[in-house]
Amino acid sequence: MKFVFKISLLSFVLFLLSCTTSTDKKMPNVILIMADDMGYECVGAYGSASYQTPRIDQLASEGIRFENCVSQPLCTPSRVKIMTGKYNYRNYDYFGHLNLSEYTFGNVMQDAGYATCIAGKWQLNGLSYKDQIADWNDNTRPNKFGFEEYCLWQLTKDRSEGERYADPMIEQNGMALERNADIYGPDIFADYILDFIERKKDQPFFVYYPMVLVHDPFVPTPDSKDWAVKENRYKNDTAYFKDMVAYTDKIVGKIMDKLKELNLDENTLVIFTGDNGTHPTITSKMRAGTPIQGAKGNTIDAGTHVPLIVSWPAQIKESSVFEDLIEFSDFFPTLAELAGIQGKENDGKSFYPLLVGGEYEPREIAFVHYDPQWGKNVNQYRNQFVRTLDYKLYQDSTFFKLTNDKLEKYPLSPDSLQPEELTIKQALENELKKHPMWN
Repeated sequence: MKFVFKISLLSFVLFLLSCTTSTDKKMPNVILIMADDMGYECVGAYGSASYQTPRIDQLASEGIRFENCVSQPLCTPSRVKIMTGKYNYRNYDYFGHLNLSEYTFGNVMQDAGYATCIAGKWQLNGLSYKDQIADWNDNTRPNKFGFEEYCLWQLTKDRSEGERYADPMIEQNGMALERNADIYGPDIFADYILDFIERKKDQPFFVYYPMVLVHDPFVPTPDSKDWAVKENRYKNDTAYFKDMVAYTDKIVGKIMDKLKELNLDENTLVIFTGDNGTHPTITSKMRAGTPIQGAKGNTIDAGTHVPLIVSWPAQIKESSVFEDLIEFSDFFPTLAELAGIQGKENDGKSFYPLLVGGEYEPREIAFVHYDPQWGKNVNQYRNQFVRTLDYKLYQDSTFFKLTNDKLEKYPLSPDSLQPEELTIKQALENELKKHPMWN
């Protein structure tokens, strides 16, 4: 039987427009929040007993908590890797620098039609190498990496010219903001993001928020008692670290509340992670009673084990815990797949299928190439390693069983290995051979 529909030209055009609008609405907003120097042990959802993080925990209770996310051990190596999806030996040339030849996830999202914004810590212009990097003072570099708007610390002004907390030195879209001792830097970044969301609520947006919290100096927040005394706002004391974690959680909550206020929470993908482990001067306790000393800069577990929590109510209907490995090269291809931008060179494995209930074969091995090029205290840990969930191999053939030796104090003797351990070690050796090694 044949059905014949008669449709006016105007009706047909309106139909096409409605289809386009419907498609646009399905494009999820994306907010990627990356805390600075916050290992997994700082988050309640991971079992922390030292800190209260109810809003981050709420994200975990509604989304996916990734139990084994492997970052780089230090800030810039992590930033370069997460933004480009490449192992550091491919594109990490100086501490605090990202080469303009690179294509970042900001470029990906912009090319896919997203409104894009970055706020927080930049540290990618090469401020420590002004003699070698000609364009270190180019304040349009965030734009060139795909971000239409920015509100940043350490763009063309280094740390000696102004800190990130009280009386912050912040540059916003080509202008240096007026300094004010009563203003708290993290509030400026958060408020800028909230304003951006408000302005872009009718189109898909991508916000990358590399936070300045909870990096040292460990100073009072506006919610700390000592904030009331101006001189105390610059007092560096690890006692304030707990307040800084709480303020991080508060800002995450403000962002989530704004999304809910604008009815954007359902179709916004929110990712929360940390760039590396916690500062070594901080020891935190887990509810199981285990103390964990931060190991920022070091390649042991506490230097590279960071939180990763993903919430997307439109797609993730039930909370879950993902036990297998994720590494920082995986973020770029995940966002590229979400945005429909395929074929860009990277070393990662997209975990986008996990977010939408698709088929996903977990990675069995994570690889880290670490050459910080920044100070004796971190350069001493320069190395390469590959790991499974339970075992870890360095390029000098040092082999550890992580399940009972997270501090890597007791390397396994080749003579003591069981047959299955010999098989695992061989697989890790084969993986290491895929990457250029150094002397």
